[in-house]
Amino acid sequence: MRQNARGVSRNVGQAIGLLILGICLISGAVHGFQGVVVADFGKEKEGDGVPGEWKLSTKEGTADLAVVRDGNGRALRLRSHSASFAIQKEVDIDLKQTPFLVWQWKVTELPRRGDLRNSGTDDQAAQLFVMVSPDFLRTDVIAYIWDTTAPAGTVTEAPAPTIYPFVRIKMVVLRSGKQEKGKWITETRNVAEDYKKLFGDAPDKVTGIRVQINSQHTKSLAESYWRLVTFKATP
Repeated sequence: MRQNARGVSRNVGQAIGLLILGICLISGAVHGFQGVVVADFGKEKEGDGVPGEWKLSTKEGTADLAVVRDGNGRALRLRSHSASFAIQKEVDIDLKQTPFLVWQWKVTELPRRGDLRNSGTDDQAAQLFVMVSPDFLRTDVIAYIWDTTAPAGTVTEAPAPTIYPFVRIKMVVLRSGKQEKGKWITETRNVAEDYKKLFGDAPDKVTGIRVQINSQHTKSLAESYWRLVTFKATP
């Protein structure tokens, strides 16, 4: 009987130990969840062409993009010669888990007289589009941009594309002018909060990310560099 009691006690102790270990592992998994990496262009191989898992969309002119050596690492370089093009990637980001968007960008050439407030000069060296689809028929887009002339903090609404009448686009100027030209800058935005302010709703998921450059309106040169794009639980 004593042996059986000791055996039962040992089994119960092992079970409790396993239960505690399981709880610790679950807790660690939850608290250790830091975010989702959408792009790490520094890990791509050097050379021309579209990085893996991304799709190229060219609106006008010829797309000029490559992963190049920059300082001690690599980066994606976009260069526009009076062109307009972008790369886009489908994602499934839960904004309730990871509402903070963090990315690294650098602008080395701004479109001459570029200004999003005028359709005839609406060119930018760097644009990051975040797409949220509240339902099957609608897509909302927040575009974080670096403009040549429009001051930081400017917010405008872009017209919906003809073939996508249910798209709503809000343009937000984060950087403006030449003051920080040539510098790597890390941006952090609470997309969930930005979406509420811009569209008045509580967002659910991000379904797409688009990196874009254009200078076709001003017939000038634009150039930008990109490294990391990630969503995080905390800033």
